[in-house]
Amino acid sequence: VQLVESGGGLVQPGGSLRLSCAASGFTFSSSPMSWARQPPGKGLEWVAGIYGDGSTNYADSVRGRFTISRDNAKNTVYLQMDILRPEDTAVYFCAAVSYSGSWYVFDDYDYWGQGTQVTVSL
Repeated sequence: VQLVESGGGLVQPGGSLRLSCAASGFTFSSSPMSWARQPPGKGLEWVAGIYGDGSTNYADSVRGRFTISRDNAKNTVYLQMDILRPEDTAVYFCAAVSYSGSWYVFDDYDYWGQGTQVTVSL
């Protein structure tokens, strides 16, 4: 199993980034997928999730600014991040969640990527 994130970097406040996560080694199309992040010096926090049918959920802190999507033909999940703020600075991880799991319970997560750094700063 592999989850490989890409697309992180340095961006100014108000800017945009698009993260990608390429998956392999498991049945991606039906797997709930999640993005989580870890700000510097803080714990892991959930950001957004998407089910195999495309239905989505978002943390209050990113709703209206971030969009999660997936392309099952490419085994890839995306996170479009707009109107970025300094407090969005974090390492972002994609993960596959067990079918009966909760977005908010990281013990329910089956597989994790290695993470990609997003820094929002002038």
